[in-house]
Amino acid sequence: MTILTLTPGTAALSQLERVFCEESAVRLDPACHASIEEAHQRIADAAAGEAAVYGVNTGFGKLASVKIAAEDTATLQRNLILSHCCGVGPAIPRTHARLMMVLKLLSLGRGASGVRLEVIRLIEGMLANGVTPVIPAQGSVGASGDLAPLSHMAAVLMGSGEAEFGGDVMSGAAALSQAGLEPVELGPKEGLALINGTQFSTAFALAGLFGAWQAAQSALVTSALTTDAIMGSTAPLQPEIHTLRGHRGQIEAGVTMRALLAGSVIRESHRDGDTRVQDPYCIRCQPQVVGAAMDVLRQAATTLEIEANAATDNPLVLSETGLIVSGGNFHAEPVGFAADMIALAVAEIGAIAQRRIALIVDPTLSFDLPPFLTPNPGLNSGYMIAEVTTAALMSENKHLANPCVTDSTPTSANQEDHVSMAAHGARRLGQMVTNLERILGVELLCATQGVEFRAPLPTSEILQGVMARLRAVVPSLGDDRYMATEIADASALIASGEIAKGTSVTMPELNV
Repeated sequence: MTILTLTPGTAALSQLERVFCEESAVRLDPACHASIEEAHQRIADAAAGEAAVYGVNTGFGKLASVKIAAEDTATLQRNLILSHCCGVGPAIPRTHARLMMVLKLLSLGRGASGVRLEVIRLIEGMLANGVTPVIPAQGSVGASGDLAPLSHMAAVLMGSGEAEFGGDVMSGAAALSQAGLEPVELGPKEGLALINGTQFSTAFALAGLFGAWQAAQSALVTSALTTDAIMGSTAPLQPEIHTLRGHRGQIEAGVTMRALLAGSVIRESHRDGDTRVQDPYCIRCQPQVVGAAMDVLRQAATTLEIEANAATDNPLVLSETGLIVSGGNFHAEPVGFAADMIALAVAEIGAIAQRRIALIVDPTLSFDLPPFLTPNPGLNSGYMIAEVTTAALMSENKHLANPCVTDSTPTSANQEDHVSMAAHGARRLGQMVTNLERILGVELLCATQGVEFRAPLPTSEILQGVMARLRAVVPSLGDDRYMATEIADASALIASGEIAKGTSVTMPELNV
């Protein structure tokens, strides 16, 4: 297993994507160890003192005024974790749980949390040895940290809860033992440091971001293919149109689509004498719509990269003053906004793609393609209901795209009276991206079938390669047949990134 060394405060988005996609193990740069130990010593001193310090020798939340005796601080932290293991619902995917653990390492590694290096090393060991906490998906409101899901993670460090190891789910104690690891007894504030934070919300938001960006790249390919299938114009792809507006995403989308369609004989065949003056917006405005979505995704990426490197627990040990101060860095409002932005982008990429599918199956709009792209309409329905399915998926994504961050509700006896709802705002992105991948999978099927009806005129060599990749798994549609598996196969090509990455065109990159 590859082990990445990450530096807290400067971990790059590309590194986090590698952690997520490759399930890489992680260790923190040893240069951060000194600040971690210094903060721990300050917490230890506070625990031994008489002054009340929140979360160190007091109760939590509304119970912060209750002073805890020094001999009970370990019990306090253990009780905190066990009492907060209130998650419900299905377990989150292993990839998300591992990314969440890495994000927690980065936060603790800033040297403001006060945990021992022993805790850091145990999380590193769990990542390296494949011990993954079983974390229920539901229960966080994204305010005083992602308390419930992070508690299920922290419980395994104590030898409690459940974990996956070697493909089997077992007790946390058994998983650690089989991996050759020892549980820790949490010291002052360590339980609080582990569960205060935005790592659950941020992990899901990052996963949604990575999937959304890959889908946006694929949408440029499928839209270019649809443009040729309906004999659309490439005039709206002229570079000066986009540079006159100036938006980065729009410029890049136009350049990419122009490169994908370069050399198309279909395009050249109707350059002169075409009675149509303009194509519908779903063809003509693809750079403006998907380009804008790409810009929004990049804005969200900027926020999430910052959040991934942030110290987000409470209280924090301030190195400049030596003070231990309660604040609100656990509030996941930035993540909630980023998740809502990603959701909007995903919904819009799917909305315009669905209109292209509707266009290509409609003989009154598709420039003489047969109805529903079947060679024998009437007896056969072709892609009629595949288009209806994409309409259902588009509508579902529109509903899911409604903002979550505005849906605050008071919790914890009104102590936590404004919450971000970032957790389910981010978690819903997985379903939205899957819906988008299926919409684009159907567009890939329809556009390929449409281009084949233009024979003997070929599309560009690059797009011919895309069609060949689809035809390796899904044959051309003649008479009606069972379609669900074919939609799944086409969608899998989109989800894998193969359709976008398999071309020789340089795709726009997600960089901030």
